[in-house]
Amino acid sequence: MYDALLVPTDGSEAAMDAANHAYSLGERYDATVHVLAVVEKSDSTTIVGQGTEKLETLREEGTDSTRRIVDEALSRDIDAVGAVEIGDPARTILAYADEHDIDLLVMGTHGRSGVGRFLMGSVTERVLRDGAVPVLAVQR
Repeated sequence: MYDALLVPTDGSEAAMDAANHAYSLGERYDATVHVLAVVEKSDSTTIVGQGTEKLETLREEGTDSTRRIVDEALSRDIDAVGAVEIGDPARTILAYADEHDIDLLVMGTHGRSGVGRFLMGSVTERVLRDGAVPVLAVQR
């Protein structure tokens, strides 16, 4: 049913909850688990003198969170690959899913609603709304 799963990660506990679901699905369907961290390039990461350092720090954090999930999958004998990309999170997730023929996105969500969701934004909500790939939203 599933050959390729994608777990976007921001290093949060919600992302780890999603990863746990992806491990179960990966084992059950012998699917490859793709793990993607997206470093969002914002105004604060492009300030002269600070931008390169901050961007590199965020990239390292993304690499660490991706590596943790990939290593756990591999320890469970699940095929896994990781990537870190720079861009708008929702658009980058959807582009990655398209480029790698992802069958299911497994995403964590903090379960915010109302004003909290409006103020914080929701990458999961944007992916659900704009994407064509099925999404399993794991609420924390």
